[in-house]
Amino acid sequence: MFGWRISKREDGSTAFEDTTGIVRGTWVLGRPPTTEPGLLVFIVVDDVAATIDAITQEGGEIVRSIGEETPEIGRFRDPAGNVFGLFQTFNV
Repeated sequence: MFGWRISKREDGSTAFEDTTGIVRGTWVLGRPPTTEPGLLVFIVVDDVAATIDAITQEGGEIVRSIGEETPEIGRFRDPAGNVFGLFQTFNV
C-alpha cells in the first residue's frame, strides 16, 4: 500500500522498511489489535485522498476521512483491527 519493502528475517518474522530506508520495524503477530488509539501512529504519504481511495479499494476500513479534522489527516483500520493515521505535508 505504501511502497514499503517487506522481507522475512532469519527468525521468520516479517520486517518492513519505508521508501526512505529510515523507518524500519517488524510486525508482531498474536497480540490483540489496538482499536482505540492511545498512541496513534501516523504514516506520512504524498496524497491522503489517493491513499484513502487505495485503502478502500483493497477492502480497508476508513475510520476518519479527510476533512473531518483537517484536509491533511485521515485514519484507517488495518485487517487486524489496528487504527493508524495518515498525514500529508503541503509545500507552501
